[in-house]
Amino acid sequence: MVYSTLILLQQQGGNPAFGFGLMIVMIAIFYFLVFLPMQRQRRQTQKMQKELQNGNTVLTTGGLVGTIVAVNSDDTVILRVKPDNVKLQIARSAVAGLVPEEAKKA
Repeated sequence: MVYSTLILLQQQGGNPAFGFGLMIVMIAIFYFLVFLPMQRQRRQTQKMQKELQNGNTVLTTGGLVGTIVAVNSDDTVILRVKPDNVKLQIARSAVAGLVPEEAKKA
């Protein structure tokens, strides 16, 4: 009985290449589910920030909503923020996204 249990334990050791292959598959799944979408989002955000124009209504990372008055060559933009039409100079990288036209009307 003890001898047969010892043989079973030795046989269950498995192939170490299988464990390594399983780890590679897990890393690949993690890459496709996490890193690839993050890279895609970062590229879209950088493209949007490069294409900013006067008159665009934007949302900043700080939560401010304003209309772009000027786009400077030193990677800054001037925003006009309502209700008092205060003008703020912010970094272009602080723009999180464009506000859709439907949200402006509401």
